[in-house]
Amino acid sequence: ARSVAETMGNYHPHGDASIYDTLVRMAQPWSLRYPLVDGQGNFGSPGNDPPAAMRYTEARLTPLAMEMLREIDEETVDFIPNYDGRVQEPTVLPSRFPNLLANGSGGIAVGMATNIPPHNLRELADAVFWALENHDADEEETLAAVMGRVKGPDFPTAGLIVGSQGTADAYKTGRGSIRMRGVVEVEEDSRGRTSLVITELPYQVNHDNFITSIAEQVRDGKLAGISNIEDQSSDRVGLRIVIEIKRDAVAKVVINN
Repeated sequence: ARSVAETMGNYHPHGDASIYDTLVRMAQPWSLRYPLVDGQGNFGSPGNDPPAAMRYTEARLTPLAMEMLREIDEETVDFIPNYDGRVQEPTVLPSRFPNLLANGSGGIAVGMATNIPPHNLRELADAVFWALENHDADEEETLAAVMGRVKGPDFPTAGLIVGSQGTADAYKTGRGSIRMRGVVEVEEDSRGRTSLVITELPYQVNHDNFITSIAEQVRDGKLAGISNIEDQSSDRVGLRIVIEIKRDAVAKVVINN
């Protein structure tokens, strides 16, 4: 609550709800590839569980977030008056950590919008080092070298990227679409019953809504061969959605449906 109050009072004169929602998202490892807030308390879940009210949670910056602020008081960036002129605020952060590329961003403005996916920090660093050592390379050579080092987006919830053309188009032109799939494994229990176990879902797919959608399609007769679905996810095992299939059903057929 204090973090929200100080942010609203000194830098961001908007509603407390939007500020707290942002703080919560920055603490969620399924929302950010590299969380910037170390949260203590209930900060929600990848499903529909909401976070606790701000009076019940605590937060501090992660080490990576501290890297974005390091040397900020050593005249590394310009400062301007805040919205009411009482204090000074930085125009940008020193940001030794490349947050925009590592965690991605989404935004919309008048006549334009952007969606930048998150990327692997080691791959980004490798590409940056190459660019620094080869600063006189032409655009085509630089693009090829960067794409050879940054293999593609790296989402916090994992999942599989289908094909590479969309990624290549995005890096070359700024426009591209990425298709993703979850990861499912076929398991057999001690009773000889076969289950489909989902361990990864595409980024920003709400697994509670996903389970509800499957249940509704089974009820409406759109999905056949499923006898039960259970959410066994936890902080210890991660995502684990178990779909029991009927004895006369074929696992691969159910998966393809």
